[in-house]
Amino acid sequence: MLQPGDRAPEFTLPDEQGIETSLTSLLDGPLILYFYPADFTPGCTRQACRIRELHALILGSGLAVVGISPQSPDSHSRFRDRHDLPFKLLSDADKTVIRMYGVDGPLGIGVRRASFFIEQDRTVKGVMVADFRIDRHEAFIREAAEVAAS
Repeated sequence: MLQPGDRAPEFTLPDEQGIETSLTSLLDGPLILYFYPADFTPGCTRQACRIRELHALILGSGLAVVGISPQSPDSHSRFRDRHDLPFKLLSDADKTVIRMYGVDGPLGIGVRRASFFIEQDRTVKGVMVADFRIDRHEAFIREAAEVAAS
């Protein structure tokens, strides 16, 4: 798994509209890149909705946020629409980026719930892995927003 100080690997994945999106294109400023297991599951829905509730704070601090999971762009589109999510969701169907960032689940099954705070130069500033403790990801994003705003 990537650690603070590592360089975030470049990637290109389709977003919820099927538009190819690279890490570089997302880095107009610092970024929260979060990985989650699946659309429409209770934990992932709760996490996405909490991030939605923080979105004004995120934008106000100069951060952006993007989610990645293995579901299709169509699934991501339905998930965004159903929960009124104001941020991009990227589809990593073959889990290439998930493996690059070291968040593949045990024995290659599933995806770990992880958040990365990435600076504009692709330096990883912070990492939060908490598979079941969604509150920790919310606190991590709040702390990243404070750092980004200063």
